[in-house]
Parts: sequence; structure tokens; C-alpha cells
Amino acid sequence: MKQSIAIDMDDTVADTLSRHIEWYKEQFGVALDRNDMDGFRIYDVVSKENLGAVRNFPNEPEFFRDLPVLDNAVDVIRDLSSKYEIYFVSAAMEHPTSFSAKYEWLRKHFSFISDMNYIFCGHKGMLNCDYLIDDSSRHLDVFSGEGLLFDAPHNRNQEGYNRVDSWKHAAGIFA
Repeated sequence: MKQSIAIDMDDTVADTLSRHIEWYKEQFGVALDRNDMDGFRIYDVVSKENLGAVRNFPNEPEFFRDLPVLDNAVDVIRDLSSKYEIYFVSAAMEHPTSFSAKYEWLRKHFSFISDMNYIFCGHKGMLNCDYLIDDSSRHLDVFSGEGLLFDAPHNRNQEGYNRVDSWKHAAGIFA
């Protein structure tokens, strides 16, 4: 029986930060630089007047459509799928309007993974997998297997987690 890897979607395989930055510029005319976000979430760097609108971006059904795929994610996950059972897991209950767009996005970019291996949930502590790769430490904190923190600007200052710096790095970890 293969070991299993659960992989988060947002900011782990899909570049949601770029979408936030893109929509913020379109709506408010302000260009944000992701290099200035080390240690911060998008919600920490936008103006207080615009915070409500930015928090609502992920509730828009179109937000998750056509997100960029992070570098090397498709090729590495395809290779991993020959040795591991791969699951995509998203805390989609935080944004219930995202289900269709996330499902379609995964089918488009990761069609080699069965859609029966897509898990839309609220609490990732319920997962029964060997590994979880996620950009959010709060999900790793409740996961009973081995958690790997996928590098993202908002988690750069967090310590005490095994890190994955990129999908090429992940390939080496699971080789």
C-alpha cells in the first residue's frame, strides 16, 4: 500500500496571492509588491478602508478560476503520484462559493489525479494521510501525520516546522 500525501491548494499549488495582488490593483489602483509581504498576509498590508473588500475577494466565484500554478507543481506531483497516493485538500468551507472553481481548476491542471482524491473540508485535522503539505501552520498543528510547511511570504517568519521551499525541493524530500 502506498503512503499518502495530502496537498493543500491555495498558495501551495495555486498562486492565490498573485490573484489578490492583481484584484487589489484593479479595484484600488495600488500595486502591492509580494517581496514586501514577508511575515504578513495580504490582509495585514492593505489599507483598513479596503480590508473588507479584500477579505471578500475569495468569496467571488471567479477569484479561484484561472489561478497561476506554482512552478514545477504539476510535474513534481505527477512524478510523486507514481509512488504515493495523492490527495488535494482545501479548507473550502472558509469560502463555500469556491467549490466549483476549485474543482474545475484541479481538473484542468491535475487531471492525472482522480477527482475522488479531492477533499473539500473545513478542518484538516480529520485527514488520515501520512503527509500534509500546506502553507498554513494552523492546519499542520492539527494534523496527526507529518506536516510540511510550504514556503509562502506570510509564513516566512514561522519556525518549528519542517519546510518545503519549492516543488523541486519537495521532489527531493520524497525521492
